[in-house]
Amino acid sequence: MNRILDPRRHYSSPEDMGDDGVNTTLNTTMGEVIAARYSRRGMLKGALAVTAISGTVSPMALLAGRAEATEAKPIFNFKEVVAGVDETHHVAEGYDANVLLRWGDPLFPDAPDFDPQNQSADAQARQLGYNNDFIGLVPTPNGDDISQRALLVVNHEYTTEELMFPGLREQEEAGFEGMTQQLVDIELMAHGGSIVEIRKNNGRWEVVRDSRYNRRITAETEMEITGPAAGHDLLKTSADPEGRRVMGMLNNCAGGVTPWGTWLSAEENFNGYFGVNVPEDGLPVVEAQYDDPQAQTKAQDERDAAYLARRDEILGGLDNLDLMERYGVPGAWYAWNRFYDRFEVAKEPNEPNRFGWVVEIDPRDPNSVPKKRTALGRMKHEGAENVVNGDGRLVVYMGDDERFDYVYKFVTAGAYDPDDRAANMDLLDEGTLYVAKYNVDGTGEWLPLVHGQGPLTEENGFRDQAEVLIKTRLAADALGATKMDRPEDIAPGPDGQIYVMLTNNTRRAAEDVNAANPRPENAFGHIVSMIAPEGDHAAETFNWTILVKCGDPSIAEIGATFSPDTTENGWFGMPDNCVIDAQGRLWISTDGNSAEETGRADGLWGITTDGEGLATSVHFFRCPVGAELCGPFFTPDTESLFVGVQHPAEGGEDWPEFARVSTFDDPSTRWPDFQDGVPPRPAVVVITKAGGGKIAV
Repeated sequence: MNRILDPRRHYSSPEDMGDDGVNTTLNTTMGEVIAARYSRRGMLKGALAVTAISGTVSPMALLAGRAEATEAKPIFNFKEVVAGVDETHHVAEGYDANVLLRWGDPLFPDAPDFDPQNQSADAQARQLGYNNDFIGLVPTPNGDDISQRALLVVNHEYTTEELMFPGLREQEEAGFEGMTQQLVDIELMAHGGSIVEIRKNNGRWEVVRDSRYNRRITAETEMEITGPAAGHDLLKTSADPEGRRVMGMLNNCAGGVTPWGTWLSAEENFNGYFGVNVPEDGLPVVEAQYDDPQAQTKAQDERDAAYLARRDEILGGLDNLDLMERYGVPGAWYAWNRFYDRFEVAKEPNEPNRFGWVVEIDPRDPNSVPKKRTALGRMKHEGAENVVNGDGRLVVYMGDDERFDYVYKFVTAGAYDPDDRAANMDLLDEGTLYVAKYNVDGTGEWLPLVHGQGPLTEENGFRDQAEVLIKTRLAADALGATKMDRPEDIAPGPDGQIYVMLTNNTRRAAEDVNAANPRPENAFGHIVSMIAPEGDHAAETFNWTILVKCGDPSIAEIGATFSPDTTENGWFGMPDNCVIDAQGRLWISTDGNSAEETGRADGLWGITTDGEGLATSVHFFRCPVGAELCGPFFTPDTESLFVGVQHPAEGGEDWPEFARVSTFDDPSTRWPDFQDGVPPRPAVVVITKAGGGKIAV
């Protein structure tokens, strides 16, 4: 998810959001690799050639070339949802989509009911947080069938003030004029995550509100910093001179669940919470009204320039400015630094270094201290999906969700022990972090981020392994990793298949295209399919191809490569989260469809990944206007599918039927309650087949 940046900066479109940490290296871009690779198709041989070409050549052309094509049995058996945009959600015919939990729902017997007109930090700390992204299920300690009773874990990514609180207009544009410490405190409590016990009762899931396992994690929850970077000078602050404890987690997007039943919650756009207080005295004054609009614009530009010059002067006096800039600090998306010094970079320049990690949380122990596992590197983490390798080691795949950033994996040093949970609890503190380099011949390399190897030396600014991890982006730059089109969720399969979601990159110029990122001005994204050699996820090489280039295949210049069997409802753009279900099928959720530009909402699609139906996509669930679909997560029996619908009503100005900014008082939808005075509420939704049974079978 991308969030609008500093309100004093100007952005021409939503595509300009979320890229404070600009990658200025000359590393090869994925587009360059793809362009070079597919200009040499004649050199490709065998099965690799067939799959590689299918990534760029129309599937219709491939099918036409087969003398005896046979009709394959559909992998996804349901009637498609019609693509479009309106105020509510839609699911395939024959399925129920029931709201399980909404922002503000009480999680404890003594928690107050949601009162949108009278919110408080104390109440929010005991209610479901805002904007539910990653969803996972963890077994209870009682040995219950996870398909019938489980611990639900949910990330709460970010907050949107004008949709949360009455009487506010868009706060980024308003310079946070309406924000008070009371409202900021509510935001702090609305971040983090939730752990909630749920059970299936007469075929329908419900919350066990009196469960001892229910818990809220917030931006104020104490956490331990573990692994190689713990105690490093760059992590020390006035509140934590040892550099080993930190308050809270921020902007937690996708994540994962480990085989030993812990929750991996990945911090993404943490940079947006840090700002710098710029003295207003002496800055040019912009009058409220000008008869001449050009004079108004000129005055505002002069004030902006003076403001930025003063801000840059303050930042210029800080150490490690290059590190801040590479991660986009300060992003200044919130007013938190006005009330709390730890978010003010001029006072606590190391505090941002304590965010951008994967956090491991034990849902089965409500008294456990969450741990930021620094061995997995510091970046704008999107996802921490994992797989047990053939040799027993755990391999965690991660995307760094920014344009021109990288794909990573982490391989533990030790092996997972299925018979000794305690022995696995610190497994993620030791291992090797790798970054991906994609070659034009369809091969790839995992480059180890290890201090002392190659350019990762003290002479190049990396004093030890801790600095390699704190400066993960800079280390990956130095290694020459391939610059990608916003790597988001990554789904590994037990057979060695890995699917990488690349959401979009409209900033990629024609000269920047490469083999793995083939389109300039890539507005719709694509999916890269990788194969670990002989199913070995710990190997330092891989093969790769493109599963699909996304977008409307009826518009030739977009260059989408869905199967010709994909209907007008079946294509999608901006792939984000993904999951492989127990039957090995790949499901894709999306983030970024514009009601104005594509005429469709975000949602969930199933896509065929092999056989005659390769790259055939089918539409299963549609979000209400403005919402992004997150999750998704299946029960092992594939009879229940959990999805997150977050930020409904956001971007109301992009929906022609509404055509104005959505606010608490005037939203484009009041989903899911549809009650006057109740704002739109992000929610966890459970999808089941009417009458029971496996989904899409």
